[in-house]
Amino acid sequence: MRDILTGALRASLVTLVLCGLAYPLALVGLGQWLLPGQANGSLVRGADGTVVGSRLIGQSWTGPQWFHGRPSANAYDGANSGATNFGPASRQLAERLDANRRALAESEPALRGARLPADMLTASGSGLDPDISPANAALQVARVARARGVPEADIAALVEKHIAGRSLGVFGEPCVNVLSLNIALQEAYPSRQ
Repeated sequence: MRDILTGALRASLVTLVLCGLAYPLALVGLGQWLLPGQANGSLVRGADGTVVGSRLIGQSWTGPQWFHGRPSANAYDGANSGATNFGPASRQLAERLDANRRALAESEPALRGARLPADMLTASGSGLDPDISPANAALQVARVARARGVPEADIAALVEKHIAGRSLGVFGEPCVNVLSLNIALQEAYPSRQ
């Protein structure tokens, strides 16, 4: 009986060391060596070196001079990530979409009654999506250009530069990272506000 317990304890200790220490440390080391930016959260730093955000987590952008991200079910609170899980027949989802459309029409009357991309009114599954569709960004160009006093063509060209294609050419959809776009926007055309 003692031999069985000793063998089981030895096997458990070896497994703990290999799976609980060696493997995680090897992965952290490889991540830091091969992809340090991604391993550390894809952080974006401002001109003064301070962290202004992550390319992986959306932020709330307000004011007409900025491109806005998707609506968030949780106000971009990373500690409260998650979706509402309303189904397509849900009355609460319909009410939320109507409220989002009304709010958008108030802030941008030119979009009243227009066909809108889904990501302009709906939150993502996590509520923290950092990207918007190129169509969403294109609909915001006029507002941003007007607020910054810049020709629309210049803002549209900046958006075009920030469209990321499909991963490996086949996965996902083209998108625009709102944080990267707004940082480039501020560098190229500083806000007067």
